[in-house]
Amino acid sequence: MAKNILEMRNITKEFPGVKALDQVNFQVKEGEIHCLVGENGAGKSTLMKVLGGVYGYGHYTGDIVFGGDVQKFSRINDSEHQGISIIYQELALVPEMSVYENIFLGHEIKSGGVIDWHQTRVEAVKMLDKVKLDVHPNTKIIDLGVGKQQLVEIAKALSKEVKLLILDEPTAALNEDDSDNLLELILELKKLGVTCIMISHKLKEVLKVADTVTILRDGQTICSLDKEKNEINERDIIKYMVGREIEDIFPKRTDKKFGEIQLEVKNWTAHDKKLGRDVVKNVDFNIRAGEIVGIAGLMGAGRTEFAHSIFGNFKGYQLDGDIYIDDKKVKFKSTRHAIKSGLAYVSEDRKGNGLILDQDIKQNITLANLSKIADASVVNTQEEIQIAESYRKSLNIKTPSIEQKVKNLSGGNQQKVAIAKWLFVQPNILILDEPTRGIDVGAKYEIYTIMNDLVSQGLSVIMISSELPEVLGMSDRIYVMAEGQMVGELPIEEATQEKIMEMATV
Repeated sequence: MAKNILEMRNITKEFPGVKALDQVNFQVKEGEIHCLVGENGAGKSTLMKVLGGVYGYGHYTGDIVFGGDVQKFSRINDSEHQGISIIYQELALVPEMSVYENIFLGHEIKSGGVIDWHQTRVEAVKMLDKVKLDVHPNTKIIDLGVGKQQLVEIAKALSKEVKLLILDEPTAALNEDDSDNLLELILELKKLGVTCIMISHKLKEVLKVADTVTILRDGQTICSLDKEKNEINERDIIKYMVGREIEDIFPKRTDKKFGEIQLEVKNWTAHDKKLGRDVVKNVDFNIRAGEIVGIAGLMGAGRTEFAHSIFGNFKGYQLDGDIYIDDKKVKFKSTRHAIKSGLAYVSEDRKGNGLILDQDIKQNITLANLSKIADASVVNTQEEIQIAESYRKSLNIKTPSIEQKVKNLSGGNQQKVAIAKWLFVQPNILILDEPTRGIDVGAKYEIYTIMNDLVSQGLSVIMISSELPEVLGMSDRIYVMAEGQMVGELPIEEATQEKIMEMATV
């Protein structure tokens, strides 16, 4: 039986007003792939930051035993020197530097006190071979896609003779092909003797690679499941994550009532002048009041570009075609004009474009409609607090206070703030672009419930999603995009994953 390479005993970590970890126990066997799962805010990333020295010795209680010895990591370098390497969702690469420079950044190969660039390139090629990445070592990071950048990060970890590789949501920003390649690489690294901890919300990935699954909930260890004992299955993982059975991931609506068409787009084309091509081509689209319409398609199909073009065209595309709101032809001169006409758009990139992370919850919620609570350019702070509190309760935003900075919230709660921000403009048509990306199954269920509640009130919801089960589980009707065109439309009764993929790959 394999021995433990890592034991974390009774780890407790507190932040002001929050106990993030409460007597957590966590063991990892040598040579295994160990998946750490739980809802957003369960404490997964915090636990790994304790292990990685981000929260150094003295800033938590409990013991870290690695390689048989109690460790007192005061900083990141201390854990790295023991062979522990963490790759976070936000990759720590220097965009303007080359691949080989990034791989050995911080532990440069030197000869006589001077960096040996020739040997650095030679060793970098060896690391790239290990991760099966076929790029020239001189290539700049900025010229690589996210999937390849992720592999450079792993190559960097391997160059440090890593014993324990920790991947925090490694496929969150990857397309399906890059995700599959990364999972295969993790399985290959296991054969080479590398122990791996993977944090993931994607249960299919967990089921594919995990030897052991440990579930955290509310900062506590709930249980560990063993593949050899046939304990790892989706139903039990969800049950332990959320503390209850979720019989149906997608809550059903029994009172569907569709009204008149609220938005219609005819012969719509968007030309990207920078790219020199049409990103949306001759699209016809409509949505009725009380309806959830899904837009499916592969990455690059033009789904997000379509959303940008109809929501005030803030990307500056050259447009052609017509938009109708409640059967009246409109022409949006700006995003503000689109908002006044009843549209709202929740971005797929909530951290980059959807929220101001350094501001608090109440400021983010009122941001898109400040004029409603301002008098002579002065914000009525009392009204702002009341509005934010109202959305905190109605959307179940889990936070000790609406004064909490958004960057300190879990992904699921950040997404609820982003939705609250746009609900405050009181739209008739809400565009949700990848509404559950990077959030756990429990938070997804809550977002889906919010969507159902909104359409029951007569709103129209356009949902762009790369997850076909989500599109099929939540939509009343589905459009499929490919190469900027709407190549198919399916009523939900006729829609299947196979039909959608067949249309999307024409």
